[in-house]
Amino acid sequence: MTNPIALVIEDDPQLNRIFSLTLNEDFTTETFTNGQDALQRLSEITPHLIILDLNLPGVQGNEILAHIRSDARLKKVTVILATADHRQADSLQDQADFILLKPVSPIQLKQIASRVK
Repeated sequence: MTNPIALVIEDDPQLNRIFSLTLNEDFTTETFTNGQDALQRLSEITPHLIILDLNLPGVQGNEILAHIRSDARLKKVTVILATADHRQADSLQDQADFILLKPVSPIQLKQIASRVK
């Protein structure tokens, strides 16, 4: 049986790697460092989980989140926002399933991800 797919959309290479490694045991992870590439991939697949940074090059995370929630195929995908901007996170809390304020603990991310697997 194959693992569900998780997309990690984070422009910081170190955090991107940490998030991906944290999820690798339970998910097949795909990583993206800009919003445009992530949106392209979202047009091709329906992941089980998305870790989404809000401040991305190309297309911002809030635009990606709006796209996910407006697309019938994607709107039930679990989205975890990972951001240092608590004000922006607060304004999007009704659209995200979980919000993690940076610095994100890998243990906390793993616990949340294992609940939604």
